[in-house]
Order: sequence, then structure tokens, then C-alpha cells
Amino acid sequence: MANDINVVVLVGRLVRDCEVKVTAGGTSVCRFSVAVNRRKKTGDNWADEVNYFDVALWGRSADSLKTYLTKGRQVSIEGELRQNRWEQDGQQRSRVEIFANNVQLLSSPGTGVDGAAPDRPVSGPSGQVQNAGPGPEAFEDREEDIPF
Repeated sequence: MANDINVVVLVGRLVRDCEVKVTAGGTSVCRFSVAVNRRKKTGDNWADEVNYFDVALWGRSADSLKTYLTKGRQVSIEGELRQNRWEQDGQQRSRVEIFANNVQLLSSPGTGVDGAAPDRPVSGPSGQVQNAGPGPEAFEDREEDIPF
């Protein structure tokens, strides 16, 4: 008999500062939302599609990271999906949330993937200013070369 698998890995940016609460048992829970962008080609044009995911981080990790989980920060999240179900005003409700097992900080708030502000030069090891690299528009005209 095969075991079921429930694993999710995301890289995205926080859409607002995290909210921390402490349960009656004294366990901290840090809740935040992450926006994950996807670029897709529709005809001759490229369009951005944004998906938003709610994340809960529990225990000592929540206490350790709460000051760093601020709006605009890019993070990597590994965890599992959990579905909460309840009844409200006679209606059955449900919500899927990511319970994070591991959160890694990838950049400072408002910076690019490599830690530099988008479209700004970066200081190299010798103190010289280097180009931060091409922006996303440099890849807009390339053909899809995925073999499947």
C-alpha cells in the first residue's frame, strides 16, 4: 500500500507583515500571506498571473522569524497543505492553508531575487559597480522551448 504525500514548496513575497498570536497552551503561531507570480504567454503577449497563499508557522520558528517576516520580503516555504472546515450561519465553510515546516529568508523587503534593488547597479567585491543583470523584459520575446 502506497503512502500519501502532501508537500508544497513555494518561493514568493509577503503581501503584508506577519501576525503573531499565542495559543492558550503558550504556542506561538505566525500567519502571513505570500504572492507567487507566474508569467505566461497568451498569443503574442506576456501576462503576469498572481496567486496568493496563506501560511501558518508554529512554535519556536514563529518566534524566531516574526521580526523578519515583513511586507515585500522574498521567502522560500516548505510545508504541507491543511484544510480547515467549519460551519458559519448554517453554511459549510473551508479554507486551505500551508502549514510551514521550513521558511528561508531570500531577500530584504523590496529587493530583487539576488538581494539587489530591481534595475539598480550592484557593488561588486572590488567595490566597482556592476550591472544587476537583465530584467524580465529581456526574456519576453523568446520562444517556448519546453520539449513536452
